[in-house]
Amino acid sequence: MGKLVYGMSVTLDGYVNTAEGTIDFSAPDAETHRFINDRESRIGTYLFGRRMFETMRVWDDADFLTELEDYALEYLPAWQGADKVVYSTTLDQADAPRTRLTHALDVDAVRALKQSSARELAVGGPTLAAHFLRAGLVDELSVFVLPVILGGGTAFLPAGVRLDLTLLEERRFGSGTVFLRYAIRR
Repeated sequence: MGKLVYGMSVTLDGYVNTAEGTIDFSAPDAETHRFINDRESRIGTYLFGRRMFETMRVWDDADFLTELEDYALEYLPAWQGADKVVYSTTLDQADAPRTRLTHALDVDAVRALKQSSARELAVGGPTLAAHFLRAGLVDELSVFVLPVILGGGTAFLPAGVRLDLTLLEERRFGSGTVFLRYAIRR
C-alpha cells in the first residue's frame, strides 16, 4: 500500500504563498533542490488541484527546461515518471503526459488508489490537501520551513484540523531552510 504524503515549502509563519498568490520566495538552492529531487523520486502519483497543476506543468515546457540549472533538471525524471491526477471543476482538459483529469473529489477512489499503489502518492496544494487531511487519508507531512515571514497568504494547514504527529526526520540546509517529516498518528 502506498502512503499519501502532503508536503510543501512553508514560511516560518505557516504560509505556502504570498497574499497575491506568488511563490517567488521559495526557490530552493542547489543543496535543497537535490534533496527534494531524491525525495520526489519515490513518488508514483501526484494528486493536484488546478492551481498546483498549473504551477507544476512548466516541467513539460521545453523552453522552461532550457533555462534551468543542472541540479533543477535532475528533478525531471521524477516528474516524467509519475502519474498525475488533477482535481478541478473548472478545467476542461489536462493535456499533459501521464495526466488524468477528474471533476469530482471521490475520497473512496483516493483510498483505493492508495491501496493499489506500490509507491508513494503526493498531494500538492493546501486546498486539496485539506480535503484529504479531513478524510484521514494523509499519512505523512513533509515540510520545508523557509527562513521568511510573510504575514499572510495561503496557510499550509487548514483551520480546525487536529493532527498528532511523530517526528521521523529532520535536516538543516545551509540556506537556513529546515526539512521536517512527520508521521500522522492515528
